[in-house]
Amino acid sequence: MHRLQLKSRRVAQISLSTPLSKRSYGCPSIQFSNSDSTPQTLPSISSPTPPKIIASNKLITSYIRCGDLNSALEVFRSMKTRTTVTWNSILAGFSCKPGKLKVAQDLFDKIPEPDTVSYNVMLACYFKNGDVEEAKRFFDKILVRDIATWNTMISGFSRNGRMDEAQELFNIMPARNAVTWNAMISGYVEAGNMESALHLFAEAPAKGVVAWTSIITGYMRCGEVELAEKTFLDLQDKNLVTWNAMIAGYVDNGRGEDGLNLFKKMMEIGIQGNPSTLSSVLLACSNLSMLKLGKQVHQLIYKSPTYRDTIVKTSLISMYCKCGVLEDGWNLFTKMSLKDVVTWNAMISGYAQHGFSEKALNLFNEMRNEGMVPDWITFVGVLSACNHAGLVELGIHYFERMQKDYGIRVKPDHYTCMIDLLGRAGRLTEAVDLINKMPFEPHSAIYGTLLGACKIHKELEIAEFAAINLLNLDSRNPAAYVQLANAYAGKKKWESVSRVRRAMRENGAVKTPGWSWIEINNVVHEFRSGDRLHPELGSIHEKLNELEERMKSKGYVPVLDSALHDVTEEQKQQLLLRHSEKLAIAYGLMRVQLPLPIMVFKNLRVCEDCHLVTIFISAIESREIIVRDTMRFHHFYDGKCSCGGYW
Repeated sequence: MHRLQLKSRRVAQISLSTPLSKRSYGCPSIQFSNSDSTPQTLPSISSPTPPKIIASNKLITSYIRCGDLNSALEVFRSMKTRTTVTWNSILAGFSCKPGKLKVAQDLFDKIPEPDTVSYNVMLACYFKNGDVEEAKRFFDKILVRDIATWNTMISGFSRNGRMDEAQELFNIMPARNAVTWNAMISGYVEAGNMESALHLFAEAPAKGVVAWTSIITGYMRCGEVELAEKTFLDLQDKNLVTWNAMIAGYVDNGRGEDGLNLFKKMMEIGIQGNPSTLSSVLLACSNLSMLKLGKQVHQLIYKSPTYRDTIVKTSLISMYCKCGVLEDGWNLFTKMSLKDVVTWNAMISGYAQHGFSEKALNLFNEMRNEGMVPDWITFVGVLSACNHAGLVELGIHYFERMQKDYGIRVKPDHYTCMIDLLGRAGRLTEAVDLINKMPFEPHSAIYGTLLGACKIHKELEIAEFAAINLLNLDSRNPAAYVQLANAYAGKKKWESVSRVRRAMRENGAVKTPGWSWIEINNVVHEFRSGDRLHPELGSIHEKLNELEERMKSKGYVPVLDSALHDVTEEQKQQLLLRHSEKLAIAYGLMRVQLPLPIMVFKNLRVCEDCHLVTIFISAIESREIIVRDTMRFHHFYDGKCSCGGYW
């Protein structure tokens, strides 16, 4: 992709109206106090505005930009004379606040001489409140439209996913500018229609940084990282949003290290990040379990103005929770004077992921008591808390209450939690019934979750049902073959295991190898099952052999079902002893000094034998061991695990 020369283009600013509908416009009236209607309004054709009014208008705008609508209203109400600019400024304050539509309508109706700006602000307010149909009717009533009016409509349609209507308006509008093209291109990117976005991008007479950044975002969302990189390099005049798009794209595509390296380069050339940048960087630290780097970013944030930002502090809470340091996340949470729903969600989910379900549910109740309205993500955390503790009936209660009391539409994530909740409890028939009642087609995670539960309870019939549906969605999904083979292995049906593995090879599905890692003195040590590469492997094996003898003297019996191979029992024991998390834990015992906990991360779910072994090790070595797998955190100490044996 080549960078095109920017060209200027003059456009007409005013056009006659083009109706979008034939319905008449109606606006419900909300009464203000009489004092709001008594001040004089200067006519628009009067002499220059007095300095005092200009100063008041600027003060109102300043308060609104700071989010202080109450102070802006005080200034507005104190003014004895107002101009249309005054009214527009206060209207803009209400229009940018979701849920203030009726107040904004009442304000608009009271403007003595509304101008084009007044209409445009009110039009934007309808879109920000999701009332697209009313926005269309209001647009039809605007007799004089400038290009901003048309752009507001196109942006509103685009942000609401109504690209057909946006395209129709784009085709008939009398003139276009860069804002128009940007809105259309970004709208198609958001809608996942990269083909149309690229077509418009090629046609755009002037390609600004906004359009280029939208294309980068689109490529990243499609997983076309190399094309995004090429576009980024082709763009000479990058802004912070462009850098953010690349960093976030890397993180979203599982290339967190590339995102962190780009952030470092950005800092080296003097570009300071904003809350969006830092949120992506902290997410990369979370995904890579890079706690020490996350703490360094925390120090960077502490020295910058972004430290006061709620989004940044929430990202820090999430990072600490996901990196296993729940206490640090909680300390940040308690010190925050301003918390939004995302902040509460981060802490609730953190407790749930660590297996502290009671604390998560208590925090949910505290959140509601403080008047914070939960959203759909809140209930994902709540259902996860119920799931990790085996609180089936309570989970069903919250699942129903979420819809009835809060009007929250059930999303796939909620169903995944419920299938897992029912499945782990052995209520597999109910889980299948719930899948059949879903209002949309189940995605792969639904069937994958059901399949995992079938392995736990050795339920072959439902396992086959789940695997077939999972493979229908993706014939190369390795999890479907592996889980089904594991279910057969659990029943010692070795011929069926061989048949599934053969089908896996024939369809080109590659099993994700299990591996674990531990960070010691800023060095990440990686281990695979049966590892042969680590330079201290001999000492690690000696440590494991020693631990095995001590564990067996305390009553440890290997869970041979965790070794899913048709080999002798002795061979199974040796295979189990070389699982990646055991190697990492043994190395941690050798190198991590007390009183620090041993923290191990694994890319797959921890097996039953490894879980049992870690319980024994925590007791005989008197060490705290924290293991994070794909499902949750396990905190082992003094022969117990935070999951209570339910995971």
